[in-house]
Formats: sequence, C-alpha cells, structure tokens
Amino acid sequence: MADDVPAVLFAATSANKLGSMDTGCWLEEMAAPYYILKKRGFEPTIASPAGGKIPLDPRSTQEGQLSATSKNFLKDNEAMDKLNNSVRTSEVDPDDFVALFVPGGHGIMVDGPKDMKPLVETFAKQGKLVSAVCHGPAAFTEAELDGQPIVKGKKVTSFSNSEEEKIGGTKAVPFLLEDRLKERGAHYHKGEDWSPFVVTDSKMITGQNPQVIPLTLLAIGTPMGAASP
Repeated sequence: MADDVPAVLFAATSANKLGSMDTGCWLEEMAAPYYILKKRGFEPTIASPAGGKIPLDPRSTQEGQLSATSKNFLKDNEAMDKLNNSVRTSEVDPDDFVALFVPGGHGIMVDGPKDMKPLVETFAKQGKLVSAVCHGPAAFTEAELDGQPIVKGKKVTSFSNSEEEKIGGTKAVPFLLEDRLKERGAHYHKGEDWSPFVVTDSKMITGQNPQVIPLTLLAIGTPMGAASP
C-alpha cells in the first residue's frame, strides 16, 4: 500500500451463528462501500475479531439478493483474499487508518459490542470518523469515551425494531438494536422501513439498512440528499 493512499478499516463480524441460525456479514454491506471507497482513492483493509475468513450471511448470497456489485465482489480475487484472510481487530493499528466502517448482518450482534469495543473507542478518541450500517452500530453500543457511551447524545440510526419484527428476528437477536442505542443515550432516528436513511452527527455516520451505504458520505463528505435529522 502506498503511504499517500488513505486507508479505511472495515471491521466485520467473525460470528457465523445466532442461536441456531446461520449468519455472518451481509455481503452487499461489505461490497458496495468497498468499491465506493476504492473508486474515490481510499484503500480498504478488512479485519474481524477472530481474523481469517469472514462468514457471509447465506441469505445475502442468494440470487435474489445479489446486486451486480456483490457478484463482482465474489469474483474479485483481491477482494475475496482480503475477506478470507482478514486481520485480527486486536492487531490493527488505528494510526494507519483515517476512518472505521462496520458492515452489518446479524453476526455483528454477537461479537461486535464486546470484541470491537477497544477498536471503536480508539478511533473515537483519535477524533476519526466511525461509520456503520444496518446492524453494524451494534459495535458502538458498549464503546465509551471519557467514561460515557460514545453514542450518548448522538443522533444515530440502525436497523429498526419494526424491520427486525418484519423479518422475524426479534426473538433471535440478543437485544433489539434500536432499543439498546436508546438505552445508551443515543438520539435514535429512523426512516420508513426498507428505505434509504442516513444520520450524520459530527464524526459518526450511521445508515439504517442495506438500501443505503453510509460510507458514500465519508468518501465525498456530503449527505447526498439522505436524511440527517
């Protein structure tokens, strides 16, 4: 990697099970921002708590869910090598990156809050952009800055309770993400179910679901017309 190329850390889940349900990282939430950033001159590095191969939620690789971008990612040797040989988050040096992005998928509900806490806290302490989409903000729920939750007082969004209910996930998840963010003092906002919705608050960018990829905002520095209450 050239020294003058800004790098963004993608921190994805290592969990492939949520109870008896197969899960992992949602492919589109990895693939779309990966190419958006590369196109705009950023270099993505992919990491996970366990390192090595990142599991993909099998539902996200079904034909009906595969966008052209996701199909391209699966055939991209460089991208798949990064996905299958991810760096351990505990071995990452945040000084090497300009921003953090956490893709969703139910897997992040399992290992995100605890295992990514130190990483998220370091990025926040350094005043760098932290971004997440869908279930990705679960990685922010236990992180603190100056003894307070990093989401406290922040405007955020995430996969909503109503969306979780509609896919039958409310009994499977360890907690409802919308509720947990509110419990941690966040000012939670949401759009219509399954519609593009992004919230920006200072150095924190969150997207509600796969219909929007918040790293687009990071890459160009403007909200592209997405909601920012």
